[in-house]
Amino acid sequence: MTTVQQPLLTPVRLGDLELPNRVVMAPLTRARAANTDLAPTRLHPAYYAQRAGAGLIVSEGTWVSDRAIGYLNVPGIYSEAQVAGWTAVTRAVHDAGGRIVSQLGHVGSVSHPDHLGGRQPVGPSAVNPGEKTFIPTLGLTDTGTPRAFRADEIAATIEDYRAAAANARRAGFDGIELHAQGSQLVAQFLNPRLNQRTDAYGGSQDRRARFLFDVIAAVGEVWSSGRIGVKLSPYWTNGSAFTADEDTLADYDRLIARLTSAGLGYLHIMGPASAPERLTSFARYRSLYDGTIVANVGFTRDSGNDIVERGLADAVSFGAPFIANPDLVARFAGGHPLADADRNTLYGGGAEGYTDYPTSHATHLT
Repeated sequence: MTTVQQPLLTPVRLGDLELPNRVVMAPLTRARAANTDLAPTRLHPAYYAQRAGAGLIVSEGTWVSDRAIGYLNVPGIYSEAQVAGWTAVTRAVHDAGGRIVSQLGHVGSVSHPDHLGGRQPVGPSAVNPGEKTFIPTLGLTDTGTPRAFRADEIAATIEDYRAAAANARRAGFDGIELHAQGSQLVAQFLNPRLNQRTDAYGGSQDRRARFLFDVIAAVGEVWSSGRIGVKLSPYWTNGSAFTADEDTLADYDRLIARLTSAGLGYLHIMGPASAPERLTSFARYRSLYDGTIVANVGFTRDSGNDIVERGLADAVSFGAPFIANPDLVARFAGGHPLADADRNTLYGGGAEGYTDYPTSHATHLT
């Protein structure tokens, strides 16, 4: 079958990274690090290497410290065992011709003492985020009211990000991405409902954004700015604190415009679910941000090609399609249909539903 030339399949430069195509594998939590070290297992190198056809792989969100944990069986990047596990992953991806960055995360107040050795979760302020968290003893349960960060703890957490960035470099990653989306810690600092601080990290939009900019500066001591990405979710709506209202979107507009000065390798933006609204929003972000944009949420091959062709994004990230289609780029190129993932094996378990999805070539041979 003749390969059809598509905008998504053309090379692009994201900061310091030269990519052979514009199909990015979005970070996907799969909860396969079922060990006391929370380290990648022998399955992880195979899983990521199978998907090395992506122009860039963004790893699943990884904990920057043992105080950052909020989900079961998700790997971290703060210990030697974890660095060793991730080194095997990056080696496998590079051997397969791919590129991979590490997404660094911290859930902040959206956690539970069961995840933290009995310690109370900590957030920007002592405000319950109104979210849900899963723990083995109770299942899905409500979050509680966190303890507010002390000033020295903010400084220590920023150092955790810097140390995790250094570990990612030792593990052979090609760069890092800061998890600033969803309901996690950076987004909590940005949110005026959850961040009611009166010090340098709260109050105005600029001060609420200081935590993110301080983290960018800290990881910038380890990586050149062209190998640092940030992922934001202006339209995230969940629980009682996160709503994509006019004030929230206006705050994100100001933040995105400010991030131009950071010289990032790329800005990864989760857009709205509505396709018509998606084009409008990315047109606005393109006018605000003088840098490379990776668009995310709900894209297909056709809509991904369209937004790149319109010049509203430089690359497009795909999450769920990469689960059951390890050769997603080849399927796009050849016009092959996409397989559906088994929802029962999305989170936790072993190889089933993780490393056993066939390629389109194998599918067409059976």
